[in-house]
Amino acid sequence: MRYTIIQLIYAAGVALFIFALYWMNHPKTARRGVIAGVVAMALAIFGTLLNPGIVNWHWIAIAVALGFAVGIPLSKVPLTAVPQRTALSHAFGGLAAGLVGAAEYYLWLREGPQAFTAFRTFALIAEIILGFLTFTGSLMAAGKLQEVKWIPQRPVTYKFQNQSNLILFAIAVLCGILVVIDPVKYTMLFPVIIGLSLLFGVLLIIPIGGADMPTVIALLNSYAGLSAVAMGFVLNNKLLVTAGALDGSSGLILAIIMCKAMNRSFANVLFGAFGQVQKSAAGGEAKAVKSETAEGAAQIMEQASRVVVVPGYGMAVAQAQHRVREFYDQLTKRGIDVRFAIHPVAGRMPGHMNVLLAEAEIPYDKLVEMDDINPEMSQTDVVLVIGANDVVNPAARHDKSSPIFGMPIIDADKAHTCFAIKRSMNPGFAGIDNELYTADHTYMIFGDAKAVVGEIVKSLAANGGGGH
Repeated sequence: MRYTIIQLIYAAGVALFIFALYWMNHPKTARRGVIAGVVAMALAIFGTLLNPGIVNWHWIAIAVALGFAVGIPLSKVPLTAVPQRTALSHAFGGLAAGLVGAAEYYLWLREGPQAFTAFRTFALIAEIILGFLTFTGSLMAAGKLQEVKWIPQRPVTYKFQNQSNLILFAIAVLCGILVVIDPVKYTMLFPVIIGLSLLFGVLLIIPIGGADMPTVIALLNSYAGLSAVAMGFVLNNKLLVTAGALDGSSGLILAIIMCKAMNRSFANVLFGAFGQVQKSAAGGEAKAVKSETAEGAAQIMEQASRVVVVPGYGMAVAQAQHRVREFYDQLTKRGIDVRFAIHPVAGRMPGHMNVLLAEAEIPYDKLVEMDDINPEMSQTDVVLVIGANDVVNPAARHDKSSPIFGMPIIDADKAHTCFAIKRSMNPGFAGIDNELYTADHTYMIFGDAKAVVGEIVKSLAANGGGGH
């Protein structure tokens, strides 16, 4: 009877996990999707606690208390820190899978060789490798996103880096195969697999720059899901298999979308060291940029009919989204059409710009995807680029020597006038100069994005909000 109840609870959890993903397809049902996911996880935990094999409740209570102690502060981080918090969540998931796998292996050793089957041992090794490399890889990603001093933000490369990484991973896999063949004889290889997996996770992320973080986070999400699938097979838990498969497949699909948005392959993301600073061509003449004041930009914008805002990571760092909402309000009350062009990889995680703009309560129908907004850019009077860089660089269209060549971009250069807010002329994470900034119709406004947008808003308000 108890077994039947547990399976029914698991079935309800599986259904809710599926509905959670489905409801997240649209902003109107996204909140319902979040609630469904939370309820599904609560059911999964409750169903597991009904298992008659559980005897040490005090250890579970301690683990739950520790989880709350870590989880509650993480839930209160600002939206600008959500990418690194997401990476930390993947790290915790990977660590949990790795520790459960390690515990199961040594429990099976106590039970004797009969506890091992080839399939279960294979699943356990997959769980260990994926779990521990996800743990250290996600910690490295979080460190890069947080700009931790001792973790380099730009890619770190050295001779034969990719080859040595692949050899390291191959050794871990070979050790895993030996353990699958004879789990008792090759016991000493098990901690070696763990150590190599932890090291591989670090070395995998070191050569990846910030521009690739959205794709990397999606991939780490996929790895964490796959480790959960393997753990489900190890523990004979159907809910874990299903939830992990949903997590792994959605993360993989998202990573594919990210790669398509950058016109790159998985191999290029993982092994291409995208983000190395490019040296200027010899003899190349540096073009001058034209600067403008916030007041001057405001005067031009209030004469426009259509304005497109291109948000980027600079807006997130400056936490300028609420000033952007005030800017939107000032222009729309003048009858000006204002929309936001969203690049799939803008920011440091998938949907980063959408989340920040939603926090500022900007109408969701004003957020337009790159493919939909680009055909209209040539009819746009003014484009305001806020902290975006590589996603608006025209070099992606024609410069075959550029590392971003072929990457779809937002066609900000096709608008009649372009204003770009940046702290300095330092290149973005792709490490190259942006041709947009030296175009004849582009004007730079240097400064913190929040302060600059605030000054534009103040100038617009001072000029009054009469009809357009």
